[in-house]
Amino acid sequence: MVLSDVVFILCRPSEPGNTGAVCRALKNMGLDRLRLVAPAPMDEELVRARAVHAGDVWERAQVFDSLESAAADCSLVIGTTRRRGRRRKSVTMTPWEAAAYLRDRPGPAALVFGNERTGLEGRELALCNLASHIPADGAFPSLNLSHAVQIYAYELFTALAQAPDEPKGRSRPLDQDRINALVHSVSASLESVGFYRHPGREDQERFFRDIFSRAALNPGEGRYLENIFAKMARLAIPPSGKPPLPRI
Repeated sequence: MVLSDVVFILCRPSEPGNTGAVCRALKNMGLDRLRLVAPAPMDEELVRARAVHAGDVWERAQVFDSLESAAADCSLVIGTTRRRGRRRKSVTMTPWEAAAYLRDRPGPAALVFGNERTGLEGRELALCNLASHIPADGAFPSLNLSHAVQIYAYELFTALAQAPDEPKGRSRPLDQDRINALVHSVSASLESVGFYRHPGREDQERFFRDIFSRAALNPGEGRYLENIFAKMARLAIPPSGKPPLPRI
């Protein structure tokens, strides 16, 4: 992965000064791909004043209605959060670990940051494939948004600025749109054989989406996996057309 593969996504940003400072933090480290999800109205002058000479990053920033659409073309989505626990993702990394992880896989990838006051909501983090946290003193672990972005931008710059170009002909991983389609196909095949007789399909679909994203499946691998589950479904359904009862 190279620096131009990395997208920074701000969910529901509300402070124009912070947004301008984020633009400056990105440009300091050779990054310029910024996306805003449902931002509050921004005072243009204040954004530019805090961006200083990074106004071009602000000018190229894209605005989206949802995190799903903002990250749709990314092969991996990493959500940043200081809160950790059973419902906040099973895999979490420090900024250094996240940058090292991205260095060794093809892109594109997104780093997602929450609102300045509330951070990422549970539903937003659920759309991410991995979590990342900045180690900080437990007495005051919450960082300013632009400061957090600066830490990640620095680690990415040191990890990726000298990264070699991807080999020619190498397949790019599936993006989130295609991964979601693959997950839907796999779960539909499982449903057709009576697998989802009890609650849990939503959690399992989230599990599939996360591991497929982390595996960096290319289009050929995605089709192969989809075909395996489709063939399983065809073989499991008897001529009567009704799936057999699951064994206990």
